[in-house]
Amino acid sequence: MRAFVQRVLKADVSVNNQVAGRIDQGLVVLLGIRDDDTEVRAEHLARKVLQLRIFDDEGGKMNRSVTDVKGGLLIVSQFTLYGDTSRGNRPSYSRAAKPELAEPLYKSFIEHCKEAGLDVSTGVFGATMLVSLVNDGPVSLLCETEI
Repeated sequence: MRAFVQRVLKADVSVNNQVAGRIDQGLVVLLGIRDDDTEVRAEHLARKVLQLRIFDDEGGKMNRSVTDVKGGLLIVSQFTLYGDTSRGNRPSYSRAAKPELAEPLYKSFIEHCKEAGLDVSTGVFGATMLVSLVNDGPVSLLCETEI
């Protein structure tokens, strides 16, 4: 399971010209689910994202988590995070989970994040979405779990 995490000042996601989710300061999490991912991985990765110390403390050092700053989370499913470009120019998505596996794990990841008591917004699983954000820093990280 992969999460491409971006620290933002604000962000939103729209589907069919309708805003599906919106946050102020916090994290945009683009979530990719692989064909062998599990509930345990979803919980582990959610905990990792919630505990990432990438927000500035009073000294300007990245030492606070999204939980510490009571920021929001905008979680968007993105199977293309498992696009393999090692052979040719057309990505292969053979390792990306099929929707029947990916959607329940996406929902599980969201629920684990909600347990932290933060403002959690989402996109619409499987939809074509437009994501707008103001990246803060910029700070962007790729987090993975394979436990």
